[in-house]
Amino acid sequence: MRRRTFVIRWLANAIVLFVIPYIMGPAVRITGLIPALIAAFLLGIVNALIRPVLVILALPIQLLTLGLFTFVINGFMLWIVSRMVHGFYISGFWSAVLASILLSIGSSIISWVVQDR
Repeated sequence: MRRRTFVIRWLANAIVLFVIPYIMGPAVRITGLIPALIAAFLLGIVNALIRPVLVILALPIQLLTLGLFTFVINGFMLWIVSRMVHGFYISGFWSAVLASILLSIGSSIISWVVQDR
């Protein structure tokens, strides 16, 4: 059951990544569904391995900004993935931050719809 939920969330996040360029325009480009699938998979790995370390290192800044620095960390993670995946391009760091906010909203909606039972 958990494996199916993982696959559904992975595919849904790939679809959200595929839709983001239509919302943001030329700042974010993705050339197809395969780069979106690869980017969603790598984003999951990067978020699992690198993000916790960055959150702990940035704890003083997190406290000062009341947690808003998390958006910058999420944008950095997405920007890293865009540099790793051929066919997924983000024009700049702040575009990555905005795209990560949109991805977070889409992922939250997906998590709400696809719940573990």
